[in-house]
Amino acid sequence: MTKMLFRKISVLFFTLIFFSACQPKTADTKQSVKESTSMTTEKSSTSQTNESETVSTSSTQQANQTFPAGTLIQAVTENDAAKVGTILQDKNYLIDEVNDKGETPLLIATHENFIDIAKQLIDAGADINVQDQISDSPYLYAGAQGKTEILAYMLDKQVPDQQKVNRFGGNALIPAAEKGHLENVKLLLKDGRAAIDHQNNYGYTALIEAVALTDGSEIYQQIVKVLLEGGADKTLKDNTGRTAEDYARSLGYKEMLNTLRSY
Repeated sequence: MTKMLFRKISVLFFTLIFFSACQPKTADTKQSVKESTSMTTEKSSTSQTNESETVSTSSTQQANQTFPAGTLIQAVTENDAAKVGTILQDKNYLIDEVNDKGETPLLIATHENFIDIAKQLIDAGADINVQDQISDSPYLYAGAQGKTEILAYMLDKQVPDQQKVNRFGGNALIPAAEKGHLENVKLLLKDGRAAIDHQNNYGYTALIEAVALTDGSEIYQQIVKVLLEGGADKTLKDNTGRTAEDYARSLGYKEMLNTLRSY
C-alpha cells in the first residue's frame, strides 16, 4: 500500500516538473511569432509611406487651392494668359493637373503653340515630361510638331526625360526629322540629349525616317545632311534589314543617295 502511494506521488511530481518546464518555451514561441508579425507589418507600412505621403500632400495641396480644380486647364484652353498668371500665383494649385485625355495645361499650351502661356507654365515649374493617354508629353510633342520656340525654352529651363518615348517608341528627334522640322532637328542635335541613333519600335532612326517616310524633297535632303554632319550612323538597319541608303536607292532619291554615299 505504501509502495503504491509512493509511486503515485512520484508520477505526479515528475508530471508537474515536466509541465512547468514546457510552459516558458510556449510563451517564448508566442512572443517570437508576435514580434515577427509586428516586424512584417512595420515593413509593409514603411514600404507604403512614401506613396501615402505623396497622396496626402497632393490632397492637402488641392484642398488649399484658391481656385477650383480645372480652372487652369480652362484658362489655358481659352488662351487667357492673364488668368493663367493669376492662377499661378497660388502656390497650392496643382500645376500639372490633367483633363480626361491625360493632358496637362502645358501640353495643351504646346498643342496650340501658345508660346507666352507655355513659358509662364514652365517658369512656374510645369513638368515637360508628363505623358498623356497616347504617350505625348509637352517635350515630345514640341519636338515632333515643330513648336520650336517652346522646345527651345524647355531645353533651356528643364531636363527632358530621354527614357520616356512616344507611342511608337521614338524620341523627339525621330518625328522631327520625319515631319520636316529642320530647325527642331538642329536644335535637338545642338542640345545633344536626344540620342541621334535612337531606334523606335520599327527600328527606324531619325536618318532612316528622313529618307524612308518622306517625299525626298529639298527640306528632307537638308535634314539628311544635318543628321550625317551630326554623326548619325548610316549603317544602322531597321526591322526589315534596310538602311537609309537602301531606301534612298529604292525610292529613287538621287540627291539623298549621293549625300549618304559622301559620308
